[in-house]
Amino acid sequence: MSARGFSTSPLPMPDETIPPQSEADSESPTPTPSQLAKVCVVLYEPQDPVNIGATVRAMKNMGVSTLRLVRPCKYEPARLEGIAHDTWDLINSIEHYPDFDSAVADCVRLVGFTARRRKAKWKVIDPKVAAEEALGYVEQGRVAFVFGREDSGLPNEILDRVHAAVNVPTTNHASLNLAQAVLIALYELHLAAGDATRKLKGPRKEAPPPTADLFERYFGELQNALDAIQFFKTRYPEHIMRSLRAITYRAAVDDRELNLLRAMALEIVRFLERTGRVERTLSEDVSPRRPRHVTGRDTSIRPGPED
Repeated sequence: MSARGFSTSPLPMPDETIPPQSEADSESPTPTPSQLAKVCVVLYEPQDPVNIGATVRAMKNMGVSTLRLVRPCKYEPARLEGIAHDTWDLINSIEHYPDFDSAVADCVRLVGFTARRRKAKWKVIDPKVAAEEALGYVEQGRVAFVFGREDSGLPNEILDRVHAAVNVPTTNHASLNLAQAVLIALYELHLAAGDATRKLKGPRKEAPPPTADLFERYFGELQNALDAIQFFKTRYPEHIMRSLRAITYRAAVDDRELNLLRAMALEIVRFLERTGRVERTLSEDVSPRRPRHVTGRDTSIRPGPED
């Protein structure tokens, strides 16, 4: 058996002195190790280097760092890194084993993933339950998530050794890629362990919610804009504005977004006024704001021929 990636820290020589620990150092909190440090992924006879690389990629994303390969196909580490960028730490620590028993000898819990339903009365669970149960064993020792060959999965002699079999719920097609199955399993494990440490950045600048006064100014300007394009010519303004209020409130816009909508409504009216095409349908007592100047149409009464 050859296992790559194990290292030990050298002990200090007798004539070496260890510097005393400062009071500040002694009081600094020690980070709690992740539960996933006790989890390893075991690939039994993987046949394609692409799947090994994709497994490394899934592990890096989900916080699992120990990969054990049982009689794998030949692969180049550089190719794995080309599939899973920035994962040299995992690739350099991949462990190789000549048989399954030696790969899981130090594990207290073995979880095997299979697409087949067994006739024997074995415990069959889904990935979420498997993750929750597996984390209950990490205090006692290592936990192994075991995956089989791409063409035939785990053989019966391996399934006989696992403590629980996992089926990923699918349609009747039930043909997941090896790395896809690994990702699903580790995703559930990642969530169950509470290791979702990546925090997404929020907006560049948080905007406060709009005030009631700002909302009313917007609705007045919006109604004015709709009136300017004769939107209310065949519609009831009260019903339309009530619906637009409901839509706006449901969208939960912030101050910056509402001001953008205000600017749009104002620009509609200004454009029509600049081009002399404002034709309103609402009376002055209904419209929230009167036009700032007379429209381009000549509405004066001219004398007829008989006058």
